[in-house]
Amino acid sequence: MIGLVALFCTATVVVSLALLDAMSAPFDRALAQQRGAHAVAAFDPAKVTGAQLTAARDGVEAAAGPFGQVMFEPDGGSGPVLRGPVTLVGRPGPGGDVDRLDLWRGRWASAPGEVVLNAPPEDETNFAMGPFSRIPSLTADGTTLTVVGWAFSVGGSADGWVTPEQMTALRPTGTQMLYRFSGDVSTREAVQQRLTGVTTGLPGGALIAAQPYQVVKEEAAEGSGVYLPFLGTFGVLGLIIAVIIVANVVSGAVISGFRHIGMLKALGFTPRQVVAVYLTMVTVPATVGAILGTALGDLGARPLLEDTFRGMGFGQDTGVPAWVWAAGLVGIPMLVLLTALVPASRAHRLSAAEAISAGSAPRRGHGLRVQRALGGTRLPRSVSLGLGHLFARPARTALTMASLLLGVTTVTFATGLSDTLIRYSALDAAAGGDVSIRPEPPDGPTGVTSSRTDKEVEALLRGLPGTERIGIALSRPVSVLGQSEPVHVNFIRGDVAAMGYEDQLLEGRWTAAPDEMVATSELLNKRGLEVGDTITMELQGVRTTVTLVGETLQNLPGPGDGLFAPWREFDDMEPSDYFYQVDLAEGTDLEAYMRAIRAADPGLSPWSRGGTSELQVIVTGFSSVLAVLLATVAALGVLNTVALNVLDRRRDLGMLKSIGMTPRQVITMLVTSMAALGVAGGLLGIPFGVAAHRLVVPLSAGAAKVTLPDSVLRVWDPVQLALLVLSGVLIAVVGALLPARSAARLTIARVLHNE
Repeated sequence: MIGLVALFCTATVVVSLALLDAMSAPFDRALAQQRGAHAVAAFDPAKVTGAQLTAARDGVEAAAGPFGQVMFEPDGGSGPVLRGPVTLVGRPGPGGDVDRLDLWRGRWASAPGEVVLNAPPEDETNFAMGPFSRIPSLTADGTTLTVVGWAFSVGGSADGWVTPEQMTALRPTGTQMLYRFSGDVSTREAVQQRLTGVTTGLPGGALIAAQPYQVVKEEAAEGSGVYLPFLGTFGVLGLIIAVIIVANVVSGAVISGFRHIGMLKALGFTPRQVVAVYLTMVTVPATVGAILGTALGDLGARPLLEDTFRGMGFGQDTGVPAWVWAAGLVGIPMLVLLTALVPASRAHRLSAAEAISAGSAPRRGHGLRVQRALGGTRLPRSVSLGLGHLFARPARTALTMASLLLGVTTVTFATGLSDTLIRYSALDAAAGGDVSIRPEPPDGPTGVTSSRTDKEVEALLRGLPGTERIGIALSRPVSVLGQSEPVHVNFIRGDVAAMGYEDQLLEGRWTAAPDEMVATSELLNKRGLEVGDTITMELQGVRTTVTLVGETLQNLPGPGDGLFAPWREFDDMEPSDYFYQVDLAEGTDLEAYMRAIRAADPGLSPWSRGGTSELQVIVTGFSSVLAVLLATVAALGVLNTVALNVLDRRRDLGMLKSIGMTPRQVITMLVTSMAALGVAGGLLGIPFGVAAHRLVVPLSAGAAKVTLPDSVLRVWDPVQLALLVLSGVLIAVVGALLPARSAARLTIARVLHNE
């Protein structure tokens, strides 16, 4: 039993510590691992030479460059990854002393016409190789670049890389230098001071722009911050449960061996030898269990870390760190040793007669008095005896109930997370129709483009059987006065109100005039805006002031910090810039409808609005795995408690069987005691789980800059709460059943043999 509990508790500890370690500054760790730049600086090649830049080393720990740099606007064929101004850098390879790139697919550019793009590691099927786009250059013909690889720069040093020779042909407009500074670089001000020291002595105006790594770190925190509260909560719960279970198992095992201790003393063992015997007996199986549990925990932690952090670019090293292995291999055996030392030291003080008596004589005190009181009730005798067992060993009962309480807390928390994500996804899917359609870009993966205009695509969709309502959106970045980054505005028309957009409003109302817009909650939270504020934007060369009249949860595919505005025509739009949403009539076959779209125009790409988001898959997946793991550990604690109770009460069981107690009544007696603890643990654990849910979910939403409506947080109903109480009972019964059945099969002669 000690070896089995040590195995599962060690696995839990390793997973929990790995998660806690991963949530501790993931960006800083990735920056250190990849030797990311503390500052990315762009210089004017007309005012400063490469030799001058490399000679400036004041406060510089390491530098990379000079690299040629050019910025351009893609001509519409770059697909969904690159939009807006793109920075291209000429670089000979992905390695170096600064900004070591994670080349996670393909190869490095080695010939003219090749480019490597910057993106976090993800599912490789989402990133096609092939023609990139026609990039306007200073030559007469333009240049076509082919994607040969995908790499990730943790510091965001560029959007893509080409060979230095290719960059020379593109006629760079800037020179990039990457710096890692010595000393304190924890703040933007500190980085700026180091950068000032580097640029001192250079010609005036040589520095065009510089970006400290804190800019990228703050953006990265928005992604990883969604997961960190979940990971931290499960990690802490796992550690507490493991410590409680180990303490309960080991102390109970030593106490139950007092009769054996008395026998050893009667045979001549000294007190120190007796203590050594028991410490060895518990340490050996605990060490074996710890070794196997560490390996099991490593196998369980790797996919959780991989799924959670690799897509953010923090997954270059998703293994379990060495100190976590050491904590599992050494920490659990040491915990077992220290826990065993307390009852073993008590055995050290007992005489042989006292030890034998403590291990075999019936216990006097509260347990018997409570049993007599319960025996006077109308409860079946097996039930009253089972409930009385709880008071015979109050410390053991308290530890067992604590493990059940935490098990129910974990199940409640995981259930709340899953329900919140399901409600959020349902709320998001309630608007925007059943099918989304976007025309393929000229350099899309299919190679087929649509020749239809926006109006012709709308007419085609309205003519298909099953079409009930259509909404059309046109998204484009718009500069906002006083904001460093453009805002993505979704100009919409069609059956917008009928498709449920207004139902997504969290505050305010929908647009009713050309100078009104509705903002997503992400944009308001990111930019510090509120409903009622006015913003001034540059639209088709004209400054326009608009009022934010509403806040919405809904957002179209693309950047989440967007605006919704009344429809407006633009002359420079391509067919691939339009986005269509169709609400189908009841009973329409979704797959058949999408096949009809592809058959009518292969250049149109439809997809279902249903499905599960990546966030929902990741959070639901690891919360379910950890909830099952912690519930299993809690059930093991119950199994151990019942096994120890049977060992303590072998004489009682023999006497009860001798006066007619049936095996079924024995099982009922032993399971009843644990089921009662399961009810108590359920009733006490639910409030803790609900409180953790109400605390953690808003923290994650705040990290994602999203405002959650109260409806997605109110996930509890009486039926669900009753089922959660039953989860505590289920954990207790599952843990108690095996030793209870084993006790029921014992014969009277075997039970009383030693007596």
